[in-house]
Amino acid sequence: MTLLTVWDDTEPQVPLLRTEDGEEIAAELKELGVRFERWPVVETLSPEPTSEEVLEAYADRVARVVESEGYILVDALHMTPADTDEWAEKAATARQKFLAEHTHDDDEDRFFARGAGVFYLHAQGKVYAVLCEAGDLLSVPANTTHWFDMGTRPDYVSIRFFHDDDGWVGNFTGNRLAETFPDFDTLMASRS
Repeated sequence: MTLLTVWDDTEPQVPLLRTEDGEEIAAELKELGVRFERWPVVETLSPEPTSEEVLEAYADRVARVVESEGYILVDALHMTPADTDEWAEKAATARQKFLAEHTHDDDEDRFFARGAGVFYLHAQGKVYAVLCEAGDLLSVPANTTHWFDMGTRPDYVSIRFFHDDDGWVGNFTGNRLAETFPDFDTLMASRS
């Protein structure tokens, strides 16, 4: 179940809102121009699905998004923990990159077919942490200041939508705000 937590951007320890209600999440995010949807999860994906398998499983939904939003490139990304030092090093490097506050010149649409990740949106003097899980589609508009946390042991499958090859190049702000807010692992643990 999706979790939305909102803080004033100067008060990372005092949530202004914490909800798992899908309608409330969609309404809050709509005020930022962010689209949030829940899709039925396809349970028949293999443990390590190929990009083609994931895209085929969600073909009708993907086609609808491509048509309505004008995307020309779609892929599926599969991140699964492995018990090797090499994997752990690669995951840590990728995580650090996405944890830095940035914008993109293109929209960032991502659907989670499995697993979870947190998008942190910095807008209107607030930080909105959207913990997305299987079945969640989040569309972050171009030039929205944000960061993404996949946790210390990333484990997810997501579909990504692009208007062009360069649209997801990060424009980093240099702001270290991301270091002060609860991370993916903390938010996941808070739900137990």
